Amino acid sequence: MIAARREGPTWRRRLASACAIVVLITLPLVPGVFASGSLWGLARIPVESILILLILVLVPWRMPRIALAIAFGVFVGIAVLLAGIDYGYEAALGLHFVLLDWPQLGDAYGVVAAAIGPALASLLFTAAVALIVAASAALAWSALRVDALVRGDPRRGRAALAAVTAGWVAIAAVAAPLGLTDPGAAAASARSIGSAVSRTVSALETRAAVARQIAADPFADDHPAALLTALRGKHVVVVFVESYGRVAIEGGPFADGVREVLRRGEEELAADGYRVESAWLTSPSFGGASWLAHATLQSGIWADSQTVYDQLVRSDRLTLSSAFGRAGWHTVSDVPSNTRPWDAGAAFYGYDVMLDSTNVGYRGPSFGYARIPDQYTLKHFADRVLAEADRPVMAEIDLVSSHTPWVPLPQLVPWDQIGDGSVYDRQQALSPTTADIWGEPAEVRRFYGLSVEYALGSLLAFLDHVDDPDLVVIALGDHQPGVIVSGEDAGRDVPVSIIAKDHAVFAEIEGWRWDAGLRPRETAPVGRMDAFRDRFFEAFRTSG
Repeated sequence: MIAARREGPTWRRRLASACAIVVLITLPLVPGVFASGSLWGLARIPVESILILLILVLVPWRMPRIALAIAFGVFVGIAVLLAGIDYGYEAALGLHFVLLDWPQLGDAYGVVAAAIGPALASLLFTAAVALIVAASAALAWSALRVDALVRGDPRRGRAALAAVTAGWVAIAAVAAPLGLTDPGAAAASARSIGSAVSRTVSALETRAAVARQIAADPFADDHPAALLTALRGKHVVVVFVESYGRVAIEGGPFADGVREVLRRGEEELAADGYRVESAWLTSPSFGGASWLAHATLQSGIWADSQTVYDQLVRSDRLTLSSAFGRAGWHTVSDVPSNTRPWDAGAAFYGYDVMLDSTNVGYRGPSFGYARIPDQYTLKHFADRVLAEADRPVMAEIDLVSSHTPWVPLPQLVPWDQIGDGSVYDRQQALSPTTADIWGEPAEVRRFYGLSVEYALGSLLAFLDHVDDPDLVVIALGDHQPGVIVSGEDAGRDVPVSIIAKDHAVFAEIEGWRWDAGLRPRETAPVGRMDAFRDRFFEAFRTSG
């Protein structure tokens, strides 16, 4: 009986020690798994664990050892957190997370909440925080537990620690001569922290470069009216189509419907007397962060991060909308996804009127992130802005029905039946939900294509019903959809089209050599989105 009692605690101690060793080896390698996207990243020796054990063995006092173990756990926890966020940014946006962009995390949470519901989003956020805290605590406990093992049998414990250390050094030493890019000697957590710091330093350097670009505006001293002479008397509407990237036209079967909408659209526009020319623009963003593309097109500054965006909108850089406003146009922004005041809209973009989800009279159901269907947005704009305008209008309209997760998705309705939006009441219940489609990538891609079809169909309906010879529409995508649709290593090109009835508009851009029609060919001209503003000012600054 006495032997059994001794054996029980010994068995538990051995199990606890084994668990501590596994945790100490595994958790510091998790950032490497995020970086590589492969579980093979766990088949490594973490230098962080070796170093903490070497330090703990050398410290004779108990309380400092506890403090060091806690600091180690927090360090690795932060590394895992940063690696996880960076992995999400790369997967969704095609860019790395920069510590200076931390305010953008709130917008990311808002998108997730709109897609899966606030309750589930809150639960996932809480679970993620709890996992990070638990991992940090487990690492601190594991380091102290293994340190106790080494101290319990100093001769064998230190010999084992020395052997592991020597093995790590040997593997690291031969990695470079042998050309091993992913050696077994790992420093994944340290590399995660180091990369985050390095990107932050680079972002700070970028700030200085952007400040110089903003100050060196070649059109800062020009009178805005002189820049827009050839458009005098025209209504100019910039329409951003959410997630409308090159893959929507050149992709697989999910793009067949988009191509057909464009084909029919060209016929309808020609019948209505419109002319269309199209090309490609390279966006600064991928998969999301649409506002970066909007700012880039408007300002002529490559805003590829939240840091640059924040710096840009605090400046007095001349934008397309502010130039139109100063030249006498009535300027309007229509962003149906906005639910709160938008300070940059007035202060930076110079809009006279800002329409959003709170002030367009919509009484229909919410369609997830895209609270208001695109067709309603365009109908309200046509009826309440263009039809009532007493002077030329310049507007930016954001069509958001094709925003991820691409469900629930509204359907087109007869133009004269849109009313206050209550016509959509039944549509929401008939549409699939996120849970219905996101378990199967092919379904996600199919509904992406359907959402772009809807957005383009809404735009074509708008053009069909607004019979104005002075209307000029610049329609373009903001960015490619995420990797699940675009695929790995996808480019950042988006279609751009200029649509107008007045052929004189196209005489001003004849040198651009864009393709005729709504669908640019694969070989159509490609320009950077930040070059558009300057080319636009140059083209329309005189009447020819």
